[in-house]
Amino acid sequence: MSFIELVDDEEFAAADRRALGYTPNYNRLFARRPEVYAAWRGLNKSIRGGMDIRRYEIATVAAAETLRSSYCALAHGKVLLDKFGVRPGDPLDDEERAVQELARKVAADATAITQADVDGLRGFGLTDDHIFDVVLAAAARCFFSKTLDALGVQPDAAYRALEPDVREALTVGRPIEE
Repeated sequence: MSFIELVDDEEFAAADRRALGYTPNYNRLFARRPEVYAAWRGLNKSIRGGMDIRRYEIATVAAAETLRSSYCALAHGKVLLDKFGVRPGDPLDDEERAVQELARKVAADATAITQADVDGLRGFGLTDDHIFDVVLAAAARCFFSKTLDALGVQPDAAYRALEPDVREALTVGRPIEE
């Protein structure tokens, strides 16, 4: 149960409902400020558009887990599973683990990031633009996750359909709604 009333706006929800088959709780929150949601979608699209999608999802899940955002960890963990067959705890290559670590540091304490962290990613062939993209993905996740969690918005009941081990691994904060 969210801390403020969620809004049902059929017109506002139409695109998300078509894409997902239901109206997600985050949509019902952002129906209060459609212009903010539109700005978020534009920002997120521009970040994702410049990135390898797998790298984006790995960085996003790492940031969401660090933020203890079940909603975002479940949503993006499901994308990793559906598009790439990556389950929570699956082994990743060294580059992907370095991307995760940078995203975690952005989410936990960006001032803890050092030149060595950046140089480590360069050692895997990531350019400054690639590194900037990872930071953008993690920083943007902070906005969305913290907005949902600060207002008590629970992950959609649809996430209960995930396999129990996946669901449990990605439920890192607020529980999935009943």
